[in-house]
Amino acid sequence: MIVFAVIRTIFAATIAIIATMIGGLGAIIAGLFGVEDRAGGIFDNTPRFWSRVILWASGVRVVVHNPERMAGGEPHVYMSNHLSWFDIPTLAGVLPRYKFVAKAELFKVPVFGPAIRAIGMVPIERQNRKAAFDAYDVAAKKIRAGNSVVVFPEGSRGYDYSIRPFKKGPFVLAIAAGVPIVPVLLHGTHDVFGKGTMLVRSGRVDVHLLEPVSTAGLDYSDRGALAVSVRSRLVDALDSFYGIPSTPTSGQLEMADSD
Repeated sequence: MIVFAVIRTIFAATIAIIATMIGGLGAIIAGLFGVEDRAGGIFDNTPRFWSRVILWASGVRVVVHNPERMAGGEPHVYMSNHLSWFDIPTLAGVLPRYKFVAKAELFKVPVFGPAIRAIGMVPIERQNRKAAFDAYDVAAKKIRAGNSVVVFPEGSRGYDYSIRPFKKGPFVLAIAAGVPIVPVLLHGTHDVFGKGTMLVRSGRVDVHLLEPVSTAGLDYSDRGALAVSVRSRLVDALDSFYGIPSTPTSGQLEMADSD
């Protein structure tokens, strides 16, 4: 019922503000004092704490499929479909040592913006091609420092579950860093808080970690074919698990090379 959704939304928003103030200020202060960014440190644990508190307050239960595909301690590039604002806390709550490549507008939000900058998240100006590729250079340095990186190759959130065309930048990043890509299929976040809605609804979110895609031996000219491969896996998984079709991947190489 809508009344419960309204109550849930108010409660979740209140908890999110409190968690952001506590965690955000802690991260900002740690950054000012030069605290080391290390595994298990404040910059690792703060976003995980923030995410799990928000998911709890929203009544969201996350189920991770094939968690062994994020084990081993080696960095990866996680490439996920993008459906909802809740994609971020969902992934941030379950993935090991990571940095997000996030739209630059988020870094202007009071407390939240300075906090994610202190934590080491990477801002990207999606409308500025050169600035976007500079952001991926920064992300590659994060990978070489031992972090995984999370990107949304569709760029922005969609209005439904179908997999949309991919940008080529994330694949240039993965090739340059020389690390495997783990395609991640999210299902459920659109129902919890879809684009265009104002109400949070409790529910289950599934995180499917698909078979990693190697970038070994690839170079810049392979970025389009790599985009096709990764998108195809997500399209096939979405159809197989949930019976939801997407636009065929046959034109993806052209789209990846032209954007």
